[in-house]
Amino acid sequence: MTRESNTSAQTGKPALAAKPGQKGIDPRGPRFGAGITAVLLLIVITLALIEGTAETFPGRAAQPAFVLFALITFVFAWGALAGISRHPYGALFRALVRPRLPPPTELEDPTPPTFAQGVGFAITLLGVGLYLAGVSYALVIAASAAFIAAFLNSVFTYCLGCQIYLLLVRAGILGRNGATAATVHS
Repeated sequence: MTRESNTSAQTGKPALAAKPGQKGIDPRGPRFGAGITAVLLLIVITLALIEGTAETFPGRAAQPAFVLFALITFVFAWGALAGISRHPYGALFRALVRPRLPPPTELEDPTPPTFAQGVGFAITLLGVGLYLAGVSYALVIAASAAFIAAFLNSVFTYCLGCQIYLLLVRAGILGRNGATAATVHS
């Protein structure tokens, strides 16, 4: 939602801010983090394609594309293990971006985005492991898969990891921990 749009596109009614005391996160925070992640992953892909694959394990581990990808993997792990509300990009969003935006119209359950961080961690960790094992394009393929997910989230508000979470909940594989999406219904 932008400052210019003070009405809901669906109802034509004035947009309401999330009610004080509602539980959840500002959904714009994960989108902001996904935007940062997408840019960094695009840099990884570009560097990896330019550099090629080093012949030795120490050579692969020292390549700039790999080092940046390993840092991205660490940030995914942080978001998955500490929770999306403690994610470093979330802190950056709350400190620098959130004060300049109008209040959110709804809050989001943090569980699906936290699960999505776990999916990102699994994909990037697999890419790290395979690349260090000598699989030439593992870094590019894993970074590309993570980039697609981050791009979809940041640009189109479509979180693939969140959708996987919801599918697993519907299938009964995962259970909700009692948290529900806190949304404002007008």
